[in-house]
Amino acid sequence: MKSSASLDRADKSLLRHLQAHGRATHGELAEAAHLSESACFRRVRALEAEGVITGYGAAIDPRAVGLSLTVFVSITLNGQSQDMLAAFETAVAQTEEIMECHLMTGQADYMLRVVAADVDDLERIHATRLSKLPGVARINSSIALRTVVRRTGLPIR
Repeated sequence: MKSSASLDRADKSLLRHLQAHGRATHGELAEAAHLSESACFRRVRALEAEGVITGYGAAIDPRAVGLSLTVFVSITLNGQSQDMLAAFETAVAQTEEIMECHLMTGQADYMLRVVAADVDDLERIHATRLSKLPGVARINSSIALRTVVRRTGLPIR
C-alpha cells in the first residue's frame, strides 16, 4: 500500500473528490484533478491496486432501514493469546450487526459499534451474538442517544 508521503497532489485531489462524489465519472474526476481522462483512469486503477481505495459503496441512513439504535460495546477477553484474539476477530467478522471492531489499548480489549432496531433487538444481539463470541469475559454497552457528527470521508491533506 502506498504511504501518504507517496501520494502526490493529483492523487489526493482524486481521493478527496471520490469521497465527496463517489459516482463521479472519470471525466468529472479528471477535471477536478486537472488530468486527462486516461491519466485519471490509470491513477484510479493504481490507487485501487495499491489498496489506497478499498472499495465503493452507498452511504445509507440506518434509520431508513430500521436500525435506529447505535451501541458502542467494549469487550474484555479472558486472555491475550494470539489464538484467542484470532478466534474472537474471526467470529466478529461473521456477525453482521457489528459494523466496526477495533483492538484497543486501555481497560477493554476491543471496542465495537453495533446497530440494532431497538432495545429488544439489542437484547437479542447481546444474548445470541455478543455473549457467545469466543473468549469474552466482560461486555459493557453504551447506547448512543444521538449522532452529532458522522463522517465517511477522511481529511486528506
